[in-house]
Amino acid sequence: MAMYPGEQIPLRQMNIGQTGTVIKILGGRGLMLRLEALDIRPGKKVTKISSTFLRGPVTLRVDNTQVAVGFGMANKIIVKIDQFLPGNFAGR
Repeated sequence: MAMYPGEQIPLRQMNIGQTGTVIKILGGRGLMLRLEALDIRPGKKVTKISSTFLRGPVTLRVDNTQVAVGFGMANKIIVKIDQFLPGNFAGR
């Protein structure tokens, strides 16, 4: 599944090295506060650094900070893809 600029997908589906802008967070107040503490909120640019196979944590860069979020959290963060990386489908 290719991901093109402008496409909106859950953070966990981004390719490693891909950059996107957080559009919305599908969760309650607790999740919003937790992600806010990590500086992840709508309008922020994030870059996916790594992920583990299946249901492991997802590591991403927010500004100049590297943070990790769980699989469930990453699935609730909707991002708009900023750049297309052809042929890089590892880490999905």
